[in-house]
This record gives sequence, C-alpha cells and structure tokens, in this order.
Amino acid sequence: MEGGNSPNMQLQQLPLATAAVSVQPHTDSFSYKENLIGALLAIFGHLVISIALNLQKYSHIQLAGSKDPRAYFKTKTWWCGLFLLVLGELGVFSSYAFAPLSLIVPLSAVSVIASAIIGIIFIKEKWKPKDFLRRYVLSFVGCGLAIVGTYLLITFGPNSHEKMTGENITRHLVSWPFLLYMLLEIIVFCLLLYFYKEKHANYIVVILLLVALLGSMTVVTVKAVAGMIVVSIQGNLQLDYPIFYIMLVCMIATAIFQATFLAQASQLYDSSQIASIGYILSTTVAITAGATFYLDFTGEDVLHICMFALGCLIAFLGVFLITRNRKKSVPFEPYISMDAMPGMQNIHDKGIAVQPDLKASFSYGALENNDNMPEIYTPATLPIVQEQHGSRGVSAPPYRVLEHSKKE
Repeated sequence: MEGGNSPNMQLQQLPLATAAVSVQPHTDSFSYKENLIGALLAIFGHLVISIALNLQKYSHIQLAGSKDPRAYFKTKTWWCGLFLLVLGELGVFSSYAFAPLSLIVPLSAVSVIASAIIGIIFIKEKWKPKDFLRRYVLSFVGCGLAIVGTYLLITFGPNSHEKMTGENITRHLVSWPFLLYMLLEIIVFCLLLYFYKEKHANYIVVILLLVALLGSMTVVTVKAVAGMIVVSIQGNLQLDYPIFYIMLVCMIATAIFQATFLAQASQLYDSSQIASIGYILSTTVAITAGATFYLDFTGEDVLHICMFALGCLIAFLGVFLITRNRKKSVPFEPYISMDAMPGMQNIHDKGIAVQPDLKASFSYGALENNDNMPEIYTPATLPIVQEQHGSRGVSAPPYRVLEHSKKE
C-alpha cells in the first residue's frame, strides 16, 4: 500500500514545488543580482540622458552665440546628443525587466543630480561669489542627500521577482486590488481633468498630478512590455499574447498624453518647480501602482519597508534642494504690461487685461488730467524752457507754434 501511494503523493506535491520555483525567496542571491543589474541599468540610463540633454542644449547655445546659419539638427553635437538620448532610454527601458518597479522609479533622481553637476561644469553656468552659499552649497547638499537616498533605495528596495509572462500579467490585470485601484485612479483623473479644463484650475499640483497618474500607467505597461520581450529573448515566446499589444498601445498612449500635459505645465511654471514637484508626485503614485499591480512589497519585513520609505524621503528632500536654487529664467517682454503695475485698474475680458481704463489711469496718447494721482503713477513730462523776447516782463509761451506756408 505504501508503495502504491507514493507516486500519488509525489504527483500531489509537484504543483507546490512548481509554485515555489516561480517565486524566488528573498534569500536567493540571484534575485539580489537582478536588482543590482536593474539598478545599474537605470542609473546608467538616467546619467546618459542627462548628458544627452546637456549636449543638445550646448549645441543650441553655440548656434545662438555665433553667426552660423545652420539649423540645430544639422550639427554633429545635436545628433550625438540624440544618439545618447536613445541609448539612455533603452537602458532605462531594459532596467524594468530585471528589477521591481518600485525600485527603478525613484532612481530618476540620478538625472536631477547629473543635470545639476553638468550644468555647472559642462554648460559653465555663471555664478557670483555672494550667491555661492545661497545657491550652490545647498545644491551640493541636495546632491549628497539624493545620493544617500539612492543608496538606501537600492539596499532596501523590494526583492520580489516574477517572470513577465502573458499569464502572469493577465492574472494581475484582473485582480481585484488592481481593479479597485484603477477605478479610484480613473475617478481622480476625471475630476482633475474637469477642474483643469472647465474650471481653469491651472495649478501646478493639478497638472502634475495628471502627469503622475498617466505616468504610473506608463511605468506599469513599460515593465510588462520589457519583461515579456526579455522572456521572449530567453526562449519562451510571449509576443503572440494579446496582452502584450494591449500593454504596448497603453504605454504609447499614456506617454504621449503625459508629454502633452508636461508641455502645458512648462509654459506656465518654472522648470525647477516642475522637476521637484513632478518627481515627488510621479514617484509616489508610481510606487503605489507598482505595489498594487506587481505586489512588489509582498513578503517584505517592516524594517525593509521603513528604510525604503526613508530613502524615498531623503531623495525627495535632495531633489527639492537641488531644484529650488536654480536660477529662474526671466522671459523677455518687448512691451510694457500695464496690468503689471500695482493699483492700476484695467478693463478685462474673461480675466484677460485688454486696455487700461482711461478714467482711472493714463494711457499713451490720452490727454487726461492726472493731478489727483500719486506722483509715481503720473506720466513723465518734458521740462518747459521759457525764452524771453523783447522786454523782460513779457514771457514766451510754454511752447512754440510754427506756422508753415504752402510754399514750404
């Protein structure tokens, strides 16, 4: 009897053993090796992207400071920057296939650190000695904090690894935690979009929250697409699953809309504010999406989760210190904005200043009496030079009238 029951017992234990192989334990050294490979690829990608963007900026600066009539896309520097940009994006894209999503997303702080250092050394940004303590010392402190936060993220990051097969992604997609999260995210996104489009709530937090919500779906789909491609390269073809193309279309669509909202935010606010607030919001929402979809923190102890959260907070503080001390660009205005003067009343058309009010302020070419207005708001007058003709008691008029005959 025991000999006859032993094969059945082995068959019953086979699924348990298979399930144990699919989820690698946290003590497996290979899983930490995958984390390290993914983190190094992400750091390399963000570093190369920063160099590429500064190269393209350098090409624009060279053309602007010279009499070269060539367009920017005809220079070797700009094409070199484009090549490095594509290489860096490929490095970041491939990193999602090795490490968990919650580990890769916060490492975008490397691009902020590299841009701050390259902007001083490579672009040769000018600074005054009196501004060194206020700007660059705090920036260096921010770089140090961001590096410490990055180290904590890599050391105490989630260590859950799962093969990105079509079955696994489909199972996560229809799980009730992710469906509930998606429902909540769609409701929040629609509300923010309504206030942004209909109520004209052009606040930076509103716009960057829209970007963060779209970006969370972008990174979720990027990890799925990159993971399925790597599994296909390893020999297990995954490109024949419909879920691959669904994720691919969602990745492209969310990336396009995300770039659209970022472009709108860049027209309204300074790039340093967008970099700091956008990094904090996007990282927080993306980690939440990764923890809900891929279950990144399943099986992690409390110490690792707390240290990972501490690393995120330190990285947030470092990015904030780096970006808040950047010199804000002042746009050139070729005209005088009357509504920018304090105390001036304007005629408005749906919130847009159209014409200064002639009854309360002066305007160019308007002959208005402004004696009751403060001195700082009265128009400038020309000095009157009196010329004496003949006797001393007769004074000349404050202006000279010239009569022109028809012959002239």
